[in-house]
Amino acid sequence: MRRKAVFLDRDGVLNLPLVRDGKPFAPRTLGEFQLYPEAPEGVALLKKAGFLPVVATNQPDIGNGLAEESAVLAMHAHLSAALGIEHILMCPHSQGAGCACRKPKPGMLLDAAERLGIDLAASFMVGDRAGDVAAGKAAGCRTIFIDRRYSADKRPEAPDRVVGSLTEAVTAILDYGVVHAP
Repeated sequence: MRRKAVFLDRDGVLNLPLVRDGKPFAPRTLGEFQLYPEAPEGVALLKKAGFLPVVATNQPDIGNGLAEESAVLAMHAHLSAALGIEHILMCPHSQGAGCACRKPKPGMLLDAAERLGIDLAASFMVGDRAGDVAAGKAAGCRTIFIDRRYSADKRPEAPDRVVGSLTEAVTAILDYGVVHAP
């Protein structure tokens, strides 16, 4: 029996991004890292409903030499402890590296599905950027776009749902299970 999962982008979904000129940026230090207040309850509700929460995050600041990997790993340790998330997948490569793991490519999701026994068709990808939605679609997941109204960002193509917060994303996922129960 394969598991159902909710893949969660990190910055802009679970923690506040740093927004400059309408564009979101990842925090580069643990001191800049701040969870959204609704993140603990949202993740807890997903777990209670039987979903495996998996963080899938691009962190190109490591590959670009703008953030230390140790600082990003400290943020992930904090995230894991605060939210009880066991699986955090990260692409540390720069935007031009051509790797298979950087969203919008589905590499992180496909790898997690294989390693963790995840049924991608029964899973969701939740993100705040077009690349998150594209990765989820390419992996065969349902997609939820959290519209944070970044002015300098391109819109995703045809997410399954558009919401305004993680709380709304969790509600949509849980409602989907009720509506589509066997």
